[in-house]
Amino acid sequence: MSAEGGDEVYKYAGVVVNNDSIMVDKVFTYEIPENMAENVQIGFRVKVPFGRGDKLLDGFIMNLSEEYSGDVNYIKPLRRLCDEFPLFTPRDLKLMDFMKRRYLCTYIDAIRLLIPTGITKGITSRVESVLYIKNPPGGRLEKSPYTEIYEKVKNENGVYNKTALSRKFNFSLSSINTLLKHENLTTEEVVVNRLDHREYEEYSPKILNPEQANALETILTGEDNKYLIHGVTGSGKTEVYLHLVENMLKSGKDSIMLVPEISLTPQMVERFKGRFGRDISVFHSKMSDGERFDEWMRIKKGKTKIAIGARSALFLPFKNPGIIIMDEEHESSYKSESNPKYDAREIAEYMSAINGCKLVFGTATPSMDTYFRSKNGDIKLIEIKNRADNAKLPDMELVDMREELANNNRSIFSSRLFKVMDQSIKKGEQVILFLNRRGFSTFVSCRKCGFVYKCRQCDITLTYHKEDNLMHCHYCGYRQPVHQKCPQCGSSYLKYFGIGTERVEEEVKKYFPSVKTLRMDMDTTRKKNSYINIYESFKAGEAQVLIGTQMIAKGLDFPNVTLVGVLAADLTLNLPDYKSSERTFQLLTQVAGRAGRSNKGGRVIIQTYTPDHYSIQCSMANDYDGFYNKEITVRDNMNYPPFSEIININLNCAKEDLLIKTIKELGEKVKFFLKDRKEIDVLGPCPCAISKIKEMYRWQIILKGAFDYGLAEDIKDVVYDSLKNVYTEVKLNLDVNPNNLI
Repeated sequence: MSAEGGDEVYKYAGVVVNNDSIMVDKVFTYEIPENMAENVQIGFRVKVPFGRGDKLLDGFIMNLSEEYSGDVNYIKPLRRLCDEFPLFTPRDLKLMDFMKRRYLCTYIDAIRLLIPTGITKGITSRVESVLYIKNPPGGRLEKSPYTEIYEKVKNENGVYNKTALSRKFNFSLSSINTLLKHENLTTEEVVVNRLDHREYEEYSPKILNPEQANALETILTGEDNKYLIHGVTGSGKTEVYLHLVENMLKSGKDSIMLVPEISLTPQMVERFKGRFGRDISVFHSKMSDGERFDEWMRIKKGKTKIAIGARSALFLPFKNPGIIIMDEEHESSYKSESNPKYDAREIAEYMSAINGCKLVFGTATPSMDTYFRSKNGDIKLIEIKNRADNAKLPDMELVDMREELANNNRSIFSSRLFKVMDQSIKKGEQVILFLNRRGFSTFVSCRKCGFVYKCRQCDITLTYHKEDNLMHCHYCGYRQPVHQKCPQCGSSYLKYFGIGTERVEEEVKKYFPSVKTLRMDMDTTRKKNSYINIYESFKAGEAQVLIGTQMIAKGLDFPNVTLVGVLAADLTLNLPDYKSSERTFQLLTQVAGRAGRSNKGGRVIIQTYTPDHYSIQCSMANDYDGFYNKEITVRDNMNYPPFSEIININLNCAKEDLLIKTIKELGEKVKFFLKDRKEIDVLGPCPCAISKIKEMYRWQIILKGAFDYGLAEDIKDVVYDSLKNVYTEVKLNLDVNPNNLI
């Protein structure tokens, strides 16, 4: 059969094997046996003999042909088809090709995004024998347990298997087996969905205010296919999303609703299922392989038309997508940190183009790239400048922690924050304490004047490394020692700045021993459903103080939260990253939006050692345009995105000497290849910020400039060629426009 469903019978199949080595990142030709020729299609998973030992590997059919121009004596046959249906379509090949060119990834990296999770490990649908009525239990006593069992099954045909029915209603298994024996009941094999389908309270539609109604109408009737809803926190963007999806359902089209963090999924699911019912797919990394397989299959079979999830939900096999919505568009978690290192915003845009569907970005704090494009007319900009229901934005206060130090207050709480916390707690209101910390990074700062060590060449914060007692620039490799006194004011108050959520929780319990606290960070959310449990517990008022990192900074809506305290605004501001100012503004603005979402009003207190920085000043005034205008000038002057692109070539190896030798040779080859491209800077090689992980040493080369897809792929070829003799020991990671260089 042809890829388009014709009558051709093909003789050869182009196959990508399921292997991570960059040396086998190519399409291999296999012969199609006659007994398989009628069934083979693009997208099928097959078993193929591979290598000298003919080891059987999973492979995926990428193309079909009637002829082969090479030596047919070296062609091996396909062994068997693994599934009853193809896992991807010819249209998906376009997306794979785009990812391979854009993100310099391998074929298999792209394929794995599109196929059901766990299918190569043997994950399949779960089948159970459930009970159905067959014949009434005539001749038995009406009040016997048999009649009770019969009536229960009659009312809930196909819901329970034997064990579940026995446990829930305390029926004996022997009684159930008797009814089966006498054919009063029968069993039937059915596919059981492993995901827990909870019941949700109805979330009734709300009447849109004029700004929301304008946003909805603009998107539904506009000729553009890309939109940015730039709406202040609490402006009711979610209600616009719900109305958009409702329109898609009426048109018979599918909808993908993306949220950046798993912590936001419970609230969005709550609202969508409360509006549209239970038949909505949920998809994120905290689900088991089996649960994700089930949701993938439900969509493949057309049983659901709406999916809510993190970035991987983009690749679910919808046949007729009408809209893709990306809430909190600015969030860094839309960029994958594992191969392929794709940006979900770009993938969504490409999918929108090839499927002819609408794409809607929504946020109070757009990413610089997206807002830059909206200013240039590439994305249609829609502004919502007021909160829904005329609610007021919270009052903002700034605390200069240098003054707290001068007043001998060495606590993590300023006197002002402590006082307002005490007042809010006594009123029975809720408090969020936010620590905008990402990763391990520690910067060196003067607590007296606010001075922070930065690289002279890159204008990036230097990172302190304990192992060599030096500060490193993770862009160009520059290093310098820490001075005994501050170079700016001469103070000896130099501090290796860093604070954790656990310490914050300890301090709260120290000063407010009777107050119940919850903590939402990487440590407390490792277990399945931990996000949901923390969210629901705080929503129900079971704790008065929620302490967390950036996962609590956006989207969550708690009406009883009247105070948000930002403990150290400088933590993101001083990360070794050109996006540090942007992230600081976004986080402060977003976390401020968690306060005052009811008629009680709200207050936000921001603690900082650098109160005059424009990202902090603009967040205090809720002035996105003011921040954008300052930051875009810095980006232009320093030739950072959106005026350029960055490619990070990262190598890691258990043998440090081999790694250093390899990456220095690679650096010379890359520099020689780019010798005539003066618009591209080659920075490094140098050690990564985290120079060793799990016994693997890490070094990197950073390229900054203007890259088209062809040049980027040529650079990848240079890298592959340089590693061909050491690829079994030296591992490669390529990242286009990375979130960070740690």
